[in-house]
Amino acid sequence: MRTTRGTDVTRQADVLLADGTTVQLRSVGPADESALAQLHAQLSDRSRYLRYFSPYPRIPRADLRRLVTVDHYDREALAVWAGDQLIAVGRYDRWGAGAELAEVAFTVADAYQSRGIGSVLLEHLAAAAAEAGITRFVAEVLPENGAMQRVFADAGYEVARRFEEGVVHLTFPIAPTERSREVQWAREQRAEAASIRPLLAPRGVLVYGVRRDQTGLGAVLLGNLRDAGFPGPVAVVHPAPPDGRRDWYPAAAEAVATGDPFDLAVVAVPAAAVPAAVADAAAAGVRAMVVVSAGFSETGPAGGRAEAQLLRAARGHGIRLVGPNCFGVANTDPAARLNATLAPHLPEPGRVALFSQSGGFAVALLAEADRRRVGLSSFVAAGNRADVSGNDLLQYWRDDPGTDVILLYLETFGNPRKFARLARAVGRHKPLVAVAPMVQGVAGQSAPGEAAKAALFAHSGVIRVHTVSELFDVAALLAHQPLPAGNRTAVICNSSALGSLAAAACPPAGLRLAPGYPRDLGPGADRQRLAAALDRAVADDMVDAVVVLVTPPAPPATGEPLAAAVERAAAAGEKPVVATFLAGELPPQVPAYRSVEEAVQALARVAGYAGWRREPAGVVPAVTGVDSAAAAAAAAALAAGEPAAALGHYGVDVVPRRRVRSAPEAVAAAAELGYPVALTAAGDPQWRHRSDLGAVWLDLADRAAVRRAYRQLAGRFGAEVAVQPMVAPGVACVVEVAQDPAFGPVVGFGLGGVATELLGDRAWRLAPLTDRDAAALVAAPRAAPLLGGWRGAAEVDRAALAELLVRVGRLADEQPHLRSMVLNPVLARPDGWSVLHAEVTVGEPTARPDSGPRRLNPANGRGQPA
Repeated sequence: MRTTRGTDVTRQADVLLADGTTVQLRSVGPADESALAQLHAQLSDRSRYLRYFSPYPRIPRADLRRLVTVDHYDREALAVWAGDQLIAVGRYDRWGAGAELAEVAFTVADAYQSRGIGSVLLEHLAAAAAEAGITRFVAEVLPENGAMQRVFADAGYEVARRFEEGVVHLTFPIAPTERSREVQWAREQRAEAASIRPLLAPRGVLVYGVRRDQTGLGAVLLGNLRDAGFPGPVAVVHPAPPDGRRDWYPAAAEAVATGDPFDLAVVAVPAAAVPAAVADAAAAGVRAMVVVSAGFSETGPAGGRAEAQLLRAARGHGIRLVGPNCFGVANTDPAARLNATLAPHLPEPGRVALFSQSGGFAVALLAEADRRRVGLSSFVAAGNRADVSGNDLLQYWRDDPGTDVILLYLETFGNPRKFARLARAVGRHKPLVAVAPMVQGVAGQSAPGEAAKAALFAHSGVIRVHTVSELFDVAALLAHQPLPAGNRTAVICNSSALGSLAAAACPPAGLRLAPGYPRDLGPGADRQRLAAALDRAVADDMVDAVVVLVTPPAPPATGEPLAAAVERAAAAGEKPVVATFLAGELPPQVPAYRSVEEAVQALARVAGYAGWRREPAGVVPAVTGVDSAAAAAAAAALAAGEPAAALGHYGVDVVPRRRVRSAPEAVAAAAELGYPVALTAAGDPQWRHRSDLGAVWLDLADRAAVRRAYRQLAGRFGAEVAVQPMVAPGVACVVEVAQDPAFGPVVGFGLGGVATELLGDRAWRLAPLTDRDAAALVAAPRAAPLLGGWRGAAEVDRAALAELLVRVGRLADEQPHLRSMVLNPVLARPDGWSVLHAEVTVGEPTARPDSGPRRLNPANGRGQPA
């Protein structure tokens, strides 16, 4: 959060330590003087020596006052709190007025050392210092303080070392680098995954909300835990347990009285009683909580405030929270056997993880998984998502050895940038399948259409589907069959009608029929003929996947022998086999579909994902002339309504343009810019590029031509006209930026012209763009062949276009107040490009919780997680 010299304390965040513990970080103030003295008093002699280079047994009052007196500009100090205990302090002090160098130092309580506090403090201090114009940190460390040296060395910065008078002097720039971001994200992943483990693999479970008569949601949860065979201790907490037991489990008025180790609390008490349950569970060492109770943000503003208070209480005790108003969590691992949900029966164990935002919809998801025999590894229905979200689960499932496939049911995107980043990382190793909303663009802004959004999901490594049925169509294939090596598809059938349907369905879905297919075996085909055909298809180097279509054979044959042939081919595991099988039951390892179209569509989606995974990931390339200072200057230019200046700071020059309202002004502008010039109607954007309607006059070589053109334009389109110098002709293109509700900033590219605008021929990718993203974006529009020398025209410099897109993508990524931008036209030529016009829309900065130092989402009570 931005601050200025002399302001009150404004920096605060909830953060995760390396072991998944939640702590609070905030600016130090005078009220922290006694807590800081207590922290110092509790340090070991060695810790004091390493921090202060002397025993320093007590901090003098004058030093204490100086340590807590900061202006949040030249001097900043950040404190880390575990509940009401101060456990660490980090600070920077500028080296003189206006200096760009500051000294940084940390103090961490002995019990909390080696838990990642130093790296978190460094990230937040660097962000605060950058806002104050500081560009480098220096740290003075004793040679034997290896832990602190590693904090700086492992952060991803370029650290310069100098040894002098027994002290190691470390100096490094604090601007984020590709390496520092990778380090930060890797630490974030480990910490967030660690925070989820107590939720899905707890040592013990506490249950709140079992009524005295053994009824209510608490009793249901307790019974489900029992029936699943949870192996650890389970205890019921009730204010007045009559006999010390509940349904064969120990019961107590307070959790600490049970004496067992508990990681997870499951809460089903009325909303007003939930905070007391949080405090009680925290006293017993609980690290995760599932709140089934309703009555929070889903009920309105008052419930939202109660939810925010609940989250603050949970975080203050270091607890991760699922819910409130959730369906629960489950883990089918034999070592866990956890069913902390309202479902009495779970699908069979498997290697597919399932996340649902909606608690009510979780019932349908579990039922469909059970019907399709898609085995689950773990399941979370997060309800209001006050804390734990799908992003947290992605971090956990990424390295979970029991999970191979991840299914997501998403209603909204709390942190779209983070979701896209995590999806691209997780999808390289494990497929993600998401039922996601048909998100719409913001009114009045250009934004991707639904087809483009599907492409955005695909290029993020997410298989997007629209229904629960399609979700499990894809899941059944991913759970039991290998990924295809390509899209060449063999179709084997015993019905020519089914074969024709498949042959017609494959090309629109992105599949190619392999040579010699479809192969119709005829209605009398027996097991031997089907098995031989399948063997040939699996062994064929020109085949990547097999679709089997079988109708019931004529009597006296039965379907069972045919099923055995399909099962054997599928079990080979070399190529995926899918089936529409109407001649009996197939085993779960053979994905079977009710219709030909469903089978082909599921295979096509998986083949598209496999193709994305085979492609190199790409890197965000460095571009010349863009740095943090340029980004700040561009922000100022955007705020001032100067898009051309903002683009110039990113190395994108816009051809100069003058708006005029009279013929003399037009002549003066032409003389200033230099002949020849072009005049365009500028009063209404719809006429700006309509040369076909006479709204554009080109190659005007003298004053008389300019006057004549101005009179014509003003008479037809209004007095406001734009004057620009002529540039070399080229292929007209359009570059756009939009804020997408599912992904955040995205970059679009297409060719200009009425026809392409009518057809919506735009391709989109997420910002920032990698080198491969940019190259693919240039090639993606259907009209892209016009860039490659269509019908003898000169081929444009597509590499230069790709670099332009990279620069625009970086601007979109770094400028959170940019709502939309259109560069139209961009003239692409063999020698480069020219941007003739730029138009932007700006507003209040959009939240970018995935940028800057690590932090958990704020306690806003709106159920929108970060």
